[in-house]
Amino acid sequence: MTATISPTSANQAISRLHTDLFIGGRWTPAASGARFTVENPATGAPLAEVADADADDARRALQTAADHQTDWAATSPRFRSEILYRAYQLIMDRADEIAAVMTAEMGKPLADARGEVAYGAEFFRWFAEEAVRIGGDHTVTGDGNNRIVVSKQPVGPCILITPWNFPLAMGTRKIGPAIAAGCTMVFKPAELTPLTALLLTEILTEAGLPDGVLNVVTTTDPAAVVGEWMGSGQARKVSFTGSTEVGKILLGQAAETVMRTSMELGGNAPFIVCADADVDRAVDGVMVAKMRNMGQACTAANRIFVHRAVIDEFTEKLTGRMRALVVGDGADDATQVGPLVEAKAVDKVATLVVDALDRGAGATCGGTRPDGPGHFYPPTVLTDVDPDADLMHTEIFGPVAAIIPFGSTDDGSEDDGSIDEVIALANNTPWGLVGYAYTRDIDTADLLSTRLEVGMVGINTGLVSNPAAPFGGVKQSGLGREGGRLGIEEFLDVKYVSRPIPKR
Repeated sequence: MTATISPTSANQAISRLHTDLFIGGRWTPAASGARFTVENPATGAPLAEVADADADDARRALQTAADHQTDWAATSPRFRSEILYRAYQLIMDRADEIAAVMTAEMGKPLADARGEVAYGAEFFRWFAEEAVRIGGDHTVTGDGNNRIVVSKQPVGPCILITPWNFPLAMGTRKIGPAIAAGCTMVFKPAELTPLTALLLTEILTEAGLPDGVLNVVTTTDPAAVVGEWMGSGQARKVSFTGSTEVGKILLGQAAETVMRTSMELGGNAPFIVCADADVDRAVDGVMVAKMRNMGQACTAANRIFVHRAVIDEFTEKLTGRMRALVVGDGADDATQVGPLVEAKAVDKVATLVVDALDRGAGATCGGTRPDGPGHFYPPTVLTDVDPDADLMHTEIFGPVAAIIPFGSTDDGSEDDGSIDEVIALANNTPWGLVGYAYTRDIDTADLLSTRLEVGMVGINTGLVSNPAAPFGGVKQSGLGREGGRLGIEEFLDVKYVSRPIPKR
């Protein structure tokens, strides 16, 4: 077992970090000299003071990216690939250090943080391999008079905006394909968790990324910083992960300059347990889909639909698993559930639970906000949740499993219309990121895979995220895909060249 990383060790790692802006290969303070405090959500203790950029800093960062775009685009695919592969190796070599910093600023248990390090690093290895596979096409027009040559070129300077919940992986998932494609970048990590991103920046510099390719701006005023970038006319693409509300604002701003967009937005994931499901496997799956990152994930199972034929068994087993989880400071290896990221997150979860209880739901475990320091909320199982409850129509983003029954009370045969019923319930949302379903019947699995209005489906699995897969949703869950073969395409423009064929 890996030893617990002490708060002292985490603080030492943070004390060695550069905490200024990173522009043109140099660490530089904000022009105003302003800084903001990053806190540990488990204790409220300050961790570091980070440069607080304004619109002037943003303008300088984007100009730097624009100035370096031509030279960076001209580098060879192999050169870019080798930088990414070296960065992958450095991340893995420093996995414990990165995990300690991530846990300190974000709260997730060390085991989860180490898992994110491995997951995040894999994006760099994946896109190191994709960098040398950027292809094109060649054909001849039907009349035989012209050659059609299709090539792919970097889209240009990119705006990358990441959330706080996966501070390493959300960075590598965007930076990796941008580097591989030959795009320069301005990168704004989340205000709540900038330290992991700053450590990642140091690693990329050590891996040999040239000056000016990646420019990192931390800020407490994202509207001013990102607004400056979006309205500049210099940026040619924005890649954003965050709320649907902010994504809509960015889409409106992108329309002004017809900018390429990738939007990974909110989710309201259904988790369906059919009457024929292996209940033990379904409980294992929902523990992953619900409790990964304390439920603070856009892929988290938000609405758990369980057929009445198996609901009692499922609820009993899930309640036992949830009740047994160890809650505490994520820096302790015994901890399985850390704090939520900030007080507002706890307020939101507590309000949603109270609303569900007021509407007639029951709590088989948890359901009460604890006293004491830190932003904690206990693992909670709610039963008989009213379809009109607020948590059915918004992301919970916390450790609350909301169970909704479906189907008849008979022997559980699936020909009673229950599959149509649960598909209608699952699709009754403006979001469509991911859905999960447990069934032993291949025809039911195919039906659910086809009819669920989502961009990703997990059949008999609670984990769909993988660097080799195209991550993304439909409806108001976003546009575009990250990861997989499609991930690099988001950072490439297609150019067609026509040439007459000489007549002999």
